[in-house]
Amino acid sequence: MAEYMGELRRTNYCGDLRAHHIGQEVVVCGWVSKQRDLGQLIFIDLRDRTGIVQLAFDDTTSRDVFDKAFGVRSEYVLCARGKVQERSAKNPEIPTGDVEILVEELRVLSKAQTPPFEIVDDCKTAEDVRLKYRYLDLRRKPLQDNIIMRSKIAKVARDYFYENGFIEIETPMLIKSTPEGARDYLVPSRIHKGSFYALPQSPQIYKQLLMLSGFDRYIQLARCFRDEDLRADRQPEFTQIDMELSFASVEEIMEINEGLFKRLFKEILGKDLETPFEKMTYSDAMNRFGSDKPDVRFGMEIKDVSDIVADCGFGVFSGAVKNGGSVRAIVAENGAGILTRKEIDKLTEYVRGIGAKGLAFIRWVDEEPSCSFKKFLTDEEFNGIIERTGAKKGDVVLFVADKNSVVLSTLGALRLNVAKKLDIIPDEFKFVWIVDFPFFEFDEESGEWVAMHHPFTMPKEECLKYLDTDKGKVVAKAYDLTLNGTELSSGSIRITDYELQQKMFKALHLTEEEIEAKFGFLVEAYKYGAPPHGGMGIGLDRIAMLLSGADSLRDVTAFPKVQNASELMSESPAPVDKESLDVLGIDVVLE
Repeated sequence: MAEYMGELRRTNYCGDLRAHHIGQEVVVCGWVSKQRDLGQLIFIDLRDRTGIVQLAFDDTTSRDVFDKAFGVRSEYVLCARGKVQERSAKNPEIPTGDVEILVEELRVLSKAQTPPFEIVDDCKTAEDVRLKYRYLDLRRKPLQDNIIMRSKIAKVARDYFYENGFIEIETPMLIKSTPEGARDYLVPSRIHKGSFYALPQSPQIYKQLLMLSGFDRYIQLARCFRDEDLRADRQPEFTQIDMELSFASVEEIMEINEGLFKRLFKEILGKDLETPFEKMTYSDAMNRFGSDKPDVRFGMEIKDVSDIVADCGFGVFSGAVKNGGSVRAIVAENGAGILTRKEIDKLTEYVRGIGAKGLAFIRWVDEEPSCSFKKFLTDEEFNGIIERTGAKKGDVVLFVADKNSVVLSTLGALRLNVAKKLDIIPDEFKFVWIVDFPFFEFDEESGEWVAMHHPFTMPKEECLKYLDTDKGKVVAKAYDLTLNGTELSSGSIRITDYELQQKMFKALHLTEEEIEAKFGFLVEAYKYGAPPHGGMGIGLDRIAMLLSGADSLRDVTAFPKVQNASELMSESPAPVDKESLDVLGIDVVLE
């Protein structure tokens, strides 16, 4: 039978005990990390979320307490009372390594079966097994540290925004389905059969309405939901530090957010960030780094050699240029030793897997560089490439030729891949604001221009004249904040003019009926005096992932989903009984 704590009350956390506690009587509670029976001595490592302390049992310990300690096993839950004493064999590996507790009273609050894997920091058990027993996995210190850091980030953020005049307001979780870029999670209504709520992809419309309501500085740690394919930096449900400001310029919104990160890094990591952060246009980011979330901690910028090879004898290059595409390259400095021909073949397969047709290269090991296409070029053309790329002995130059979108995205991904192989990415934090996004992007499948951001984003005033004539020239008042190649947040100045909003909807080929059905209440609100406003949403999960050095959002989420959007521990999602479906008026048909 399990024992009860009774009159015992915890006085200290395990990991907080130090030399200055010697001589004090304490009560600690936690899980057994390890039990060591040395005959006349028994030691138990007791663990809680703060760390580990050693419990000691010797010949001065009462027989019933000693026998109880003898029967203890890993993951038993204990409560122990005793005096803190100096540890004879100190352990410099743990903060409590100078002390131990000579136990006088011991209670076994809960026994435990042998867990399916060992609860240790460096656990080698497959992730799917650990996720099935997530409540056990969460006992490991690395995961507990991540979750605690996430909690600290949330507190610092709240404190910062409260100090800067923001009001925290909750917005609904059951909303009307509106197009925001991803697929909605839908919730059937029992009362309004055949109708559905949606879980919010973001509080976008509601926070704009709060600006119209006169709450000029809004903040919320908002839960958001998107039914889309998962990856390491994406979960179907996530938390957003969501904000909106009235009467604020882009620069003011950036300053507020830079101040937040300055505070976060100082209080969480003890690091001083330099502000203002670097700003880069979308066009520069794509042309230099092949990504709208560039990792600028290292160079290897993309070089355009299209003009040099436009008329060369290598059809792959000249053909790409003639068809309106380009030929561009990255230079892996001093990479020839690691990027062997075999490694380049692997990189070729890699780029084919992400949409490119192939990879050309120059590998400079000997006095004369080895080149996969040199025989098709004149000396002038080849020397022009060497000069343009700045290649030298010991370098490898990698080329992609295709339409611009393929070339840039491929080289952007290849750049990161190669940098990791060469181990040239420094351990530092580099923030970059990406600005001047295109308002529209051309969807080749539908043959239409679609909004790159949500349809409430304000275009730059000087671009309004192109709305009807040249959508490719329309630039949005939108901005993203990136850190080390990860998008942390996205935001924009919003449209508040009723007529302009209607015009933007129509530019996106929405009919009057669709506008009314999807956004009627917002459009109606604009008729009653809307202040200029803008805002952004910062991914709390992603901040926690980057600050903790975690590899995945799963490592900073208490109960995460896996690749197929299921949660292995609770086996969610799961079928429901027919009676529950009948109440909703739903019949499930499996194809």
